Amino acid sequence: MALALNEKQIAHFRDAGYVSPIEMFSLDEVAEYRALLEDYERKHGGPVSGATRSKCHLLFKWVDDMMRDHRIVDLVEDLIGGNILCWNALFWVKEAGSKSFVSWHQDARYWGLTTKQLVTVWVALSPASVASGCMRVLPGSHRGELLAHRDEYHEDNMLTRGQRVAASVDEALAVPMPLDPGQVSLHNVCLAHASGPNTTNERRIGLSFHYMPTDSRQTVVPWDSAALIRGRDEFQHFTHTPRPTEDFELSAVEFHRKASDVVREVVFKDAASTRSTL
Repeated sequence: MALALNEKQIAHFRDAGYVSPIEMFSLDEVAEYRALLEDYERKHGGPVSGATRSKCHLLFKWVDDMMRDHRIVDLVEDLIGGNILCWNALFWVKEAGSKSFVSWHQDARYWGLTTKQLVTVWVALSPASVASGCMRVLPGSHRGELLAHRDEYHEDNMLTRGQRVAASVDEALAVPMPLDPGQVSLHNVCLAHASGPNTTNERRIGLSFHYMPTDSRQTVVPWDSAALIRGRDEFQHFTHTPRPTEDFELSAVEFHRKASDVVREVVFKDAASTRSTL
């Protein structure tokens, strides 16, 4: 019996590769999460950026808590079963009037993971509208072989190396996934997706969690990490990340340094050059 999704939603995820929107957090909860992020940004003199964006559950206790929230994890269990790892947690912030965009791509092409069952949960901490650059997806593009990609290194592209699907994309087939604060979307790791610039006068703040079955492997590097979220990990292919007891706990920060360096090594494998976006 499903824990959180209904049969129609599960069938749509299997067929189209996504489900959106799903009500998740109250406005009060979202306001508290956003305040915690922006308090950090004020103290550090600028938006969350660089390595702090990735594996951020190791740096911010509230992110680790959200990643393990049973309301989110129940959604994931309905799709991949009860033995669950989270490979990464990643901030996606577009400032008001930002030209930042995400080109059409498939995450499975460059994450080095063996699984095609990975589920990304994208949490809106602010309005994510079409005008502010919400995600767009190509329904059904998760089925079949992965598409060829090329690297473009556009300065406004939020992806590490400007990855882009090599073939032309028919935008008429794209489906936008706008979210109100507190709502989430789910999509498959193989689904082609993109997002445009933020043309509004408000920040667009998102946080993505990337959940996978425990039998998943990393193929690019010999060591990688993931958080054990639910169930048992009989395979032990990933070192389990520690749970911080406070923000920027020393031991977790040290682990983050190694873990985020490995993510960079994975996503920049065979790249012509690297840059500091992740």
